[in-house]
Formats: sequence, structure tokens, C-alpha cells
Amino acid sequence: MTSHEIRQKFLDFFEARKHVIVPSSSLLPANDATTLFTGSGMQPMMPYLLGEPHPLGKRIADIQKSFRADDIDEVGDNRHTTFFEMLGNWSFGDYWKKEQLAWIFEFLTKEVGIDPARLYVTVFAGDEKNGIPRDTESPAIWKQLFEEAGIDAKEADLITLANASKVGMKDSRIFFYGAEKNWWSRAGRPDTMPAGEPGGPDSEIFYQFDVPHDPSYGKECHPNCDCGRFLEIGNSVFMEYKKLPDGTFELLKQRNVDFGGGFERITAAAQNQPDIFSTDVFEPLIQILPDDGVDERVKRIITDHSRAAAFLIADGIVPSNKEQGYVLRRLMRRVIVQCHLNGIELEAIHNIFEKIVELCGAYYPELNIEKIKSAFDAENEKFQKTFKNGLRELEKLDSVDGVSAFRLYESFGLPFEVIREVARNKASGLTREDFETERKRHQEISRAGAGKKFGGHGMKEGDLTAGDAEEMKKKTRLHTATHIIVAALQKVLGQKLPQAGSDITAERLRFDFTFPRKVTPEELKQAEDIANDIVAKDLPVTAQEMDLKEALDSGASAFFKLKYPPRVKVYTIGDEKNWFSRELCGGPHVTHTGEIGRITITKEESVSGGARRIRAVVD
Repeated sequence: MTSHEIRQKFLDFFEARKHVIVPSSSLLPANDATTLFTGSGMQPMMPYLLGEPHPLGKRIADIQKSFRADDIDEVGDNRHTTFFEMLGNWSFGDYWKKEQLAWIFEFLTKEVGIDPARLYVTVFAGDEKNGIPRDTESPAIWKQLFEEAGIDAKEADLITLANASKVGMKDSRIFFYGAEKNWWSRAGRPDTMPAGEPGGPDSEIFYQFDVPHDPSYGKECHPNCDCGRFLEIGNSVFMEYKKLPDGTFELLKQRNVDFGGGFERITAAAQNQPDIFSTDVFEPLIQILPDDGVDERVKRIITDHSRAAAFLIADGIVPSNKEQGYVLRRLMRRVIVQCHLNGIELEAIHNIFEKIVELCGAYYPELNIEKIKSAFDAENEKFQKTFKNGLRELEKLDSVDGVSAFRLYESFGLPFEVIREVARNKASGLTREDFETERKRHQEISRAGAGKKFGGHGMKEGDLTAGDAEEMKKKTRLHTATHIIVAALQKVLGQKLPQAGSDITAERLRFDFTFPRKVTPEELKQAEDIANDIVAKDLPVTAQEMDLKEALDSGASAFFKLKYPPRVKVYTIGDEKNWFSRELCGGPHVTHTGEIGRITITKEESVSGGARRIRAVVD
């Protein structure tokens, strides 16, 4: 079965079961400052999982474009990609486990034609520590479905990966794993989830290839083994829990089903092809590259990165040195370097782009070939000006460590992956951790230089000259006022407001946050009144150092784009048991809110990336 047929059959299957088909959301997340890219099908559905009614009903299906930068270094094996598509069906408080598992089993075995004897499933063993019970309903449903297909489905209680690799399959079909594997939320396991996040037990489906077990991955094989014998192709999440500030869990207002099926992986199973790059999703792209003299790993990197770049460009991302643009630049420059090292004409990349548009344009009309080629050519022209100089500089080095690698990046734009691949033996001891450590060191130096402009975030009065002391006091008042306004707005708007940056001078404060609409003048006035009431109450402002997890579990807000250290400082406004605001922050702050003065919100406006901006002053 072709990949095109699988896409269409999935949409037709769930449309026939009263699901409304919706188009893919952008790879640029809307109203979500916690992540750079849309990395799962559930991200755009978050409001509806939390109870907001979907305008099109309780049953939705889609094919969602997704991108995960974490997998860049893994690309080159038989299963990892950066860009991928997720087949998704959703129940927002409608059907539950019985319907979901039966439907997805029917789709895979009857519509796609996968042999049910090659399918294995995992279910949730429970989490006693967090009071979340074992899933007994899903295994009973699976047992019946397999038996109806003529397959005896025994259960194996593996619980942990260490256990699984010791005891093996036990001639079983249904496997229990703990929260490390069969729990799904954006933030991982129950213990690592921040307050306010939804999550729930899941049931994963694995396809078994005719590949022998590799004992280097553990003595015995099992569905979650990484040896290549098993491939996860789908996951039904039964999202019914929400984490509370005290670390416990409560049931959501509604029970949700969130299914995600990896399109490329289901295609690999349908074609019984353990290497996804040999499926018809990638093979037409691979065939464009020269047959001789080019390593298969290199071909996979070029096709994956070209495919990802095409979709990122189509969604409006441009190469740059920041955030999404930085990731796109890494992908494009890695393609350019691999072409250079392997004697591949860049015209081949144009041909790959054209084939991508030919194959996917019907489903994703935003793929514009001229826009994609133009962006790639502009980056290539810009990169070539420094690339050859960087290579010459690299050749002069006897060895490459984190310091020299970052200097090559900063001076010549050579990304980490490029340096490691070009340097080869010279960089045998270079790790990404070394590179990132040096990058962070330079960022800290830059922040210190910008400290006077932005105020707060680690600046101390002792760092300032006497002439700056008065300015520092003004910024300190405005810094605490920012925390108060954010908390006041959240109370008025009735939801968390992911923060997307701030800028504090001696004259005014400014901060950005994600919110889907304009804040009305009435709402701004309400927030301003609440803020000034907090000032009038002269509440204490206290600081406390905590472990990061402890801080987040206590309800402290954070800039989720930032990577925090294991120990953080938390500023609390109000009493410990009845606080008004609590945030991770480096300071400085006033000791009591009465020191701030009257707060006036002067402006609310839209800024780029779906964010809103507030400006305010204090008297």
C-alpha cells in the first residue's frame, strides 16, 4: 500500500465515524511560548483537551505536520527523522477506550492490511506513588480484539525497562510498563509534569519486523527494545488527569482520547520495511542523489533535512541565528556541507524540493517551490562566503574542543554538526555538551554587558556605580511591578499566560505574553486595580532557593523557553500559604509591595509570533 493511500484511508476511515477532518496547524505554534515548534499532534488541541469546546464538535481527525529538533543528531539511522507527520483522531469528552482501540485495530489490520500477528501492544501498569491506578480496561479490550483475529494474547507484567530486558517476551502479546513508558503528557512522566498540565495513561502499538534481536541492547528483546526488531507505530492516549500545584492529580472535567500514529512508521509497517528511508515516503527523494560514492547515512541526512527545511520555509520560518531560524539554518547548512564533502551538485537539492512539492502539495498547498528554492539559495550564498574560510581555519587545528568549536561557529557560522563531521578524527573528543557549555558562557558574558539596559535577572546593587544606584532602585520597583501585573492579568483572564520576554528600563516596564486575542480596556482596568490593591496591602516579597522540580511543583511560573539550572531562586509576593504571585527569577525585587508606588498600564498591543505586549509605569 502506498503512503498516499494510507493518508487518505485514515481520513476517510474516521470521517465515516463522524469525525470532522481539520487541516494541519502550522509548525510555528500558535499561542504557545513553551516550545519552538509544533512537535506533536496534541499541541494545537491543548485548549480542547482542557475542556474548551471545539467549534467543530467532539470528534476531530487530522494529519499534523510535526518537527522535533532533538532528533537532529539521530538522523542517519533507519528510523529517526526531524520532520514527520502524525495521523490523529480525537475525542473531547465523547467516546473512550472500547471504541478507540477497536477502531485503530480495524484501521491498521483491515484498511492498511497489516498482519495482526505482527502487532504487539503495551498498557499502563499504574503509578502507586502518584495514586494513579493500573489500566485494567485496555488489556481486556486488546485481548478480545486479538482473539477475534485468531491470536492468543497473553499478558506480561514487565513494569520497567530493566525488568523487560531481563525477562523478555514470555510468549506474550500485551505488556504492562510503568509511567516511564506508558504515560503521556507534553512534559513527560507524572513526576516531571508542571502544575496545570494534562496527561494520562496510554496504550502503544508496535510492529514486529523480521529482524533478529541485538543483545547489545539487553539480554532479551521486548516491544520497547531499541534493537530494530520492534517499531512503535501508534499511541492511544487516554487523557483524563491534570496535575495540581501540590503535586497531586485530579480528573479532568472530561475524558479525552488523543491518538497519534506516525505516518512514516505506519507506512514502514504496511510495506514491511524496517528502514523508513526505503519506503515510498523517502525513496523518491533518495533516488535523486548519486548512487555511487555517497554513504547511505549521508543520503538520509540530506533527504530528511531538505524535507524538513521545505516545510519550515513554507510555514514562514527564515534562517537566522535565533530560535526557529537557528534550527532551520542548522539543517540547511548541514545539507550544503554534506553536498560539498560528497561532490553533490546543489541542483540536486532543488530537484529534491521539487519532488517534495510534487508528492505532498495536494495535502499541504502552502508548499511553494519558488519560495523554498529562493530561501535555500539565499542561505547558500550567505554561507559560502564564510564556509571556505572556516574550513581553512579548521584545517589549521590539530584538535577541536568545545572552545575552538564555538569559535568556529561564532566566527564562520559552522554549526556543531558540520564541525564534527568535517573535522572527523580531530574532533573525536568533542561533545555537544562541550559546545553548549562554551555557548552558554558567551551568553552569560553578553547578558552581563546588557544588564544595565534590561535590569533584574541576576543584577545586584553592588555591581553598580554610585551614579547608577538611583536608576537601579527604579528598575527594582518596576521589576516587582511586572510580577504583580502578570499575576493580576492571569486572575482577570482566568488562565496562565506563558511569558515571552520582558524589557525594563528606569522609566517603564514592558513584557510579552501569549494570548489569542486583544485584552479589552475593561480587563486592563480590572488588572490595574488588582495590582494597585496588592501595592496598597504592602505584602512581603520573599526569595527562596529551591530545586527546580520543587519550585515548579509549588506553582511557580517560569519562562519555559529558558533552560534553568537544578537550583533556582523563587520570588513570592504575599504569605507563603496564601501568595499572590510566585515566579522563578534572578531578582532584584523590593522587600514589600508598598515600596512600588501606583501602577499604571499605559498600553496593550500585538507583537510578532502571536504574542501580546503590555507597557506600564509606576509613580
